[in-house]
Amino acid sequence: MARVTVEDCIDKVDNRFELVLLASHRARQISQGAQITVDRDNDKNPVVALREIADSTLAPEDLKEDLIHSLQKHVEVDEPEADGQELIDQADTAVAAEVDREDDNVAFDRMSEEELLAGIEGLVPPEKSDDY
Repeated sequence: MARVTVEDCIDKVDNRFELVLLASHRARQISQGAQITVDRDNDKNPVVALREIADSTLAPEDLKEDLIHSLQKHVEVDEPEADGQELIDQADTAVAAEVDREDDNVAFDRMSEEELLAGIEGLVPPEKSDDY
């Protein structure tokens, strides 16, 4: 079979750079043991990947989605949203727990106004130096 060229694939994938990304991703999949959809004919994995794209045995959109998924480090999982009242209850519980933790860590000294004034009057003013 004749070698496949980029021109054979360009009508399936418009952008040459995207074609290279998709074909290299598919070649990696083949080297990891994925089933090929065309005859190998003693070709290497990148050529097989390009032939698969040229023969439309694989959808470029599926390859692109799989490539994006393989590059993602964090995959978001859609979870059902809680209704408004549940969110308010959760926030109130979190605030109450935070207040309880703060109350455990903080101790206040209580003193009267007279004790405070007496303490302030007992302070000695700083000495003046000649440097200023």
